Amino acid sequence: MKNITKVISEELILFEQKFAENVRSRSPLLDKIMRFIIRRKGKQMRPMFVFLAAKITGNITNATYRAASLIELLHTATLVHDDVVDDANMRRGFFSINAVWKNKVAVLVGDYLLSKGLLLSLDNNDFNILKIVSNAVKEMSEGELLQIEKTRKLDIKEDVYFDIIRCKTASLLASACSAGAWSATEDQAAADMFRLFGEKIGISFQIKDDLFDYGHDNIGKPTGIDIKEKKMTLPLIYTLQKVDAATKKRIIYIVKNQNTDKSKVQEVIDIVVKSGGIEYAKQKMVAYQEEAIKILRQFPASDARTAMEDLVTYVTERKY
Repeated sequence: MKNITKVISEELILFEQKFAENVRSRSPLLDKIMRFIIRRKGKQMRPMFVFLAAKITGNITNATYRAASLIELLHTATLVHDDVVDDANMRRGFFSINAVWKNKVAVLVGDYLLSKGLLLSLDNNDFNILKIVSNAVKEMSEGELLQIEKTRKLDIKEDVYFDIIRCKTASLLASACSAGAWSATEDQAAADMFRLFGEKIGISFQIKDDLFDYGHDNIGKPTGIDIKEKKMTLPLIYTLQKVDAATKKRIIYIVKNQNTDKSKVQEVIDIVVKSGGIEYAKQKMVAYQEEAIKILRQFPASDARTAMEDLVTYVTERKY
């Protein structure tokens, strides 16, 4: 990751300063919560995509910093709201906002972050960037609702699965890349190419998350969390298509009715591994990664393009 951030290290430092300014509030409670959020920030992968896309297509501008802030504000807002919905008390090794300040405050904080992002764009006439990111918000909501609907029946087919993750996960990365390119060039063709690039990386990213549930490649013990939460991920969908009717019926029964029984969850994991579900998901993940690289290599070679390729590799090779 250090080699990747080296190309945009100065920009990331300045971005952190600007982001802290953008979330500042007149409310002492909000300011306290914003400082809490900033201290527990993750790798800031999405702002990296914004800055690298801008650098590949042109020059980083003030609009690039605003685009990165908008993406990070939106992403943080969705995480805060997700923790409320999921009743999660921890996020990235820290207590969640709802665990410390309760659900009502957490919902309001998420709303505040979203509104700050919208105003940041509107106050600076970044209308096209706002349009790009607003479309991602719409798609993320549609993806979540489609997943909820299908999880109840456990009848997700592969095409529906890809629709869900394209909306739920890939749309935000796609908008980060597209907004970055637009901020540097105001070239619709470049923005569209980077949207497609980001979408493919986002899908690859989600498949990698699916694989973590099965503890592949010595990344640790299988978690089985997705099975416990009745989430239909690619390895499981593939397995249900390949096994005989009796095994399929048993898997569905366990996922629906015995998903808290560790031994039963392990039984499902073992069937998925044996049926080739893991290998199939890996192949799909790599295929999307390769498609993204092909798009990227249509742009001239540069340090930024090399760093972006390294970031693409990181997405599929990360250990957590």
